[in-house]
Amino acid sequence: MKLDGRVAVVTGAGSGMGRETALLFAEEGAHVVALDVRAEAAARTAAEAGGMSLGCDVSDRAQVDAAFAEVDERFGRVDVLANIAGINPSPGDATDRLYEGMLARIEQMHAGEKPTAPTDQLIHMSDEGWHRMIDVHLHGTFYCTRAALRIMTRGAIAGSIVNTASIAALAGISQSHYCAAKAGILGFSRGLAREVAPRNIRVNVVCPGVIDTPMNTDIPPAIMAGLDVAIPLGRQGTAREVAAVYLFLACDDSSYITGQWISPNGGLVIA
Repeated sequence: MKLDGRVAVVTGAGSGMGRETALLFAEEGAHVVALDVRAEAAARTAAEAGGMSLGCDVSDRAQVDAAFAEVDERFGRVDVLANIAGINPSPGDATDRLYEGMLARIEQMHAGEKPTAPTDQLIHMSDEGWHRMIDVHLHGTFYCTRAALRIMTRGAIAGSIVNTASIAALAGISQSHYCAAKAGILGFSRGLAREVAPRNIRVNVVCPGVIDTPMNTDIPPAIMAGLDVAIPLGRQGTAREVAAVYLFLACDDSSYITGQWISPNGGLVIA
């Protein structure tokens, strides 16, 4: 059991990578706390994992602090934090502009033409669309990490924080506000890793590639097909494959690794 007896908080645990990570942590002996903005989805994961669930919008500092206060009251400790919560673009993100441009480029390529169709997403993006993406991913990671550290640093136990960036943070192959949020998480994690190392707390980052999760269901099939072709391994990853990376970084198998990123992406980005 790689996490036997440890208390592991997983955000975004209601579906996709968060759900699979919570279940895998439980299989490895952890006391799992499943957090998700959708309380019912979190409860379903927790029921399967034999753990605790809490409804929590990670972009809301008050909700985050209240959730971790409940964790502290029940367990008195947090050994592992996996920040996995994420969102799909909202209408204010001008995603329709992005997809129209990408589909037009695909058509140009199929016609043997140079792909020149613009997307112009950012110039049509609303302030609300920008802020929502930053709030959930970057601010949410900050709020949850701060709350967890307030509990972790009280004891003499080792801790592990695993944050979620993306290949978008490495190569810019996504929407600009998403790239900014994920690159911010990468920088945040590197700085924090140095800060908390003297307390024997490790901080690392998972940078997933194209993963088969419910978050991809709104992407036009032609775009997804193009991504599959671009991946050297020829397919999307599974949420379970990514969960295995979170487990590695959460447990003692990675005891000498901190301030680093690992990218399960099938070879789409090689750095």
